[in-house]
Amino acid sequence: MSIRALWVVSQEKGESGKVLFSRRFPTVELRAKSLAGTQYVAVPEDRVIPKLLLTELGLVDADKPYVEVRDDCARQHRSPAVELRLDGPGGRTLWPLLTVTQGALILACLPLVEAPPEPRPPLPSLASVSQGLALLSGLQDFLCGPGGKPEPDVLASRLAALPSVLLQVCPLGRPLDTPPPAGSVPAAVAPSPGGAQKQPAWKAGVHRGRAVVSVALTEKVRSMQYGRSSQQDIWDVYGMVMCKCEVEGVLPNVTVTLTLPPNGSPLQDILVHPCVTSLDASILTACSVDVNDGSAFSGPYKFPFSPPLELFRLCSYTSQLKAEENHLKVNVVLKLHESVKNSFEYCEAHIPFFNQNLMGSVEVKVSSGQLEVSKEKNLLVWVLGQKFPKSREATLEGTVHFSGTVAGPTDPLCTGLTAYIKLYFRVPDLTLSGCCVDQHSVQVYSSAKPRIITTRELVSSEYYIWNSTGDAPVSSGLMVL
Repeated sequence: MSIRALWVVSQEKGESGKVLFSRRFPTVELRAKSLAGTQYVAVPEDRVIPKLLLTELGLVDADKPYVEVRDDCARQHRSPAVELRLDGPGGRTLWPLLTVTQGALILACLPLVEAPPEPRPPLPSLASVSQGLALLSGLQDFLCGPGGKPEPDVLASRLAALPSVLLQVCPLGRPLDTPPPAGSVPAAVAPSPGGAQKQPAWKAGVHRGRAVVSVALTEKVRSMQYGRSSQQDIWDVYGMVMCKCEVEGVLPNVTVTLTLPPNGSPLQDILVHPCVTSLDASILTACSVDVNDGSAFSGPYKFPFSPPLELFRLCSYTSQLKAEENHLKVNVVLKLHESVKNSFEYCEAHIPFFNQNLMGSVEVKVSSGQLEVSKEKNLLVWVLGQKFPKSREATLEGTVHFSGTVAGPTDPLCTGLTAYIKLYFRVPDLTLSGCCVDQHSVQVYSSAKPRIITTRELVSSEYYIWNSTGDAPVSSGLMVL
């Protein structure tokens, strides 16, 4: 499980991108050349990486020529890995290139695949993919910190410290633990005087204090709702399980089990941390299967592992849920389904108006919450708060006058009656797929009796509700919005 190369690329709006940091590992590259033989493809020079990377991620300028295999709206970008085409379609390729995007930063790495290039093995079966994603996630925390957008001078100092960090967390291209958060350079941890312990070399120390095992499950939901019976609304759910195990003495073996309700949609595209010791074969084959396929594995999903010391991502997954009925009405009615917990950490609805002059008078009333008006952005922000009314229904109605003489924001898609509402919310103790971790299902094989803490939450991600009286963006291919 090794990394051939790693890049940090900056991509500001209107720029073609540039490499801020790169690192190649010659010893790993020699192994890649030996494994691939005549099918070996060398890693390209840094000067061509930004263009190739931005092209594959679809971040090229709008005036670039259309390429069906890349730009077709029927192509679903659900995989964390992309194929880097060095000579265009049909030419030499590097796969799998793993990417993580944070604002204008793109972190990418090319893991070593210790298998023949053809036929390609499924992504979930490659341990180097999980380890590469864990490394990129750690580097993202190190470079960007908790705020997610550091100042330019702070980012420059962390990039300068990155070689020292990689010496400790990825020696000779073999990732160990992920980098520390907030940009602090890791220091060597002195061995504990507690006597000889059977401790793996990559675990730098032992925990002293109360034994605790924390498991946090977070789901992000991406939705496109339209409100016409001829169109089927779809919710894409992206889940992630984070764990932290603090047990005095030798770190234990732990098993975490994910369960679904009886009618739940099977989990797909499961990727696990390298510390997971074994997986059921049915979990590995649960990759982009048809949710209506009766042979799809629906759990329970068991993950036995020997944990590292820091907080880490145990696994990630996707799930797709289809609507049985619409809950959106015109002018504007938001209805909370009875299955959703009426307790939000926050809930806001943003209603932008494009291709109009700036707002003048706004005569809008809401039945619940507060309305904030941003005339310079042509934006209404409906703050619904932490609860819907007892009726589970909230309405917004009124009139917005565009009496200004200055043109407001533009969008080539939102013309005429084509408009949308974008929801932002976080719901604690809820997952849309029904996936959960039962506190009693967490098994810890240790002499210490740790306290088990399990949490879950649902967070919005690109949650759109389109105006049903306008023309919604609809694909005739595989993706239905």
